Amino acid sequence: MPSRGMKASAIGVAAVMASAVLTGCGGDEEPKSQKAGTASSGSASASGDAGAQEQGTTQVRAAYDRTAEAETAKMTINMKLSAPQESITTDGKGALDFQEGDSVMTVTAQGKSIEQRVVDQVLYQKVPGQKAPGGKTWMKIDLKKAAQALGVNAGQIGDPAQSAAYAKAITDQDVTKVGQEKIDGVDTTHYKVSVDVAELPGGDQLRRQVGPTLPMQVWLDGDGRLRRQQLDMSVKGAPSAGAKAENSAAPQQIKMTMVMNYSDFGTEVEAQAPPAGQVADMTNEVMKQSRQQS
Repeated sequence: MPSRGMKASAIGVAAVMASAVLTGCGGDEEPKSQKAGTASSGSASASGDAGAQEQGTTQVRAAYDRTAEAETAKMTINMKLSAPQESITTDGKGALDFQEGDSVMTVTAQGKSIEQRVVDQVLYQKVPGQKAPGGKTWMKIDLKKAAQALGVNAGQIGDPAQSAAYAKAITDQDVTKVGQEKIDGVDTTHYKVSVDVAELPGGDQLRRQVGPTLPMQVWLDGDGRLRRQQLDMSVKGAPSAGAKAENSAAPQQIKMTMVMNYSDFGTEVEAQAPPAGQVADMTNEVMKQSRQQS
């Protein structure tokens, strides 16, 4: 059973995830060095490689805007969080509104199916057969408040404009073209990108959690839109509740792998908040747990 430390840290990862969904940038490898040839051929090769790399950088920087032009899309997401002797796997399927940042999804986690909606930067969840506090059928978490409590820039959640900050954090040396691949039958170009975390909003806090760079991978279709996005990272979490006393001060290293797939651009998305009388606000409880873990 995952500890409270891991659960609280998972919320912090979710804040990073939300930012990642909205940016379409990332990766974890430096460009591969080129083999040396003759002086003239080497110069021509270097020039050609530099041009191709610059084009790749431009493509990745423009990916979010081109994806957002479709306004909406269907999305699947698979995420695995793992720490020593603990693991959480989550799968989701639904639709996302790039313009509003809203979404509707069915999420399966730890054998339970959860109905989830994000509306106006508020997360709503309902677990069939279970009641939230007060006998309510839905629970909600204000993502902006939770982000602030976790020390993450609130603007990173649900704000497409933040993608510009990620683009500025990418240099030509950060982009590696991996090659051509098919995603769900669609031809795509696969890139790896490394983003300088210090250049992002709230970068100082993120740097302490995830390190100096944010590694991600993207697969772009012929229209330059995101078809797949993958994030592999390690986050410093709170110590496990079951840790031995002599090791209790040591933070857990939580590893996360997340893969998002996009399809059916322009699909209809109907994300509405549940009736207020059916919702229990859990934001303060989440913030309280966060403060206890920190």
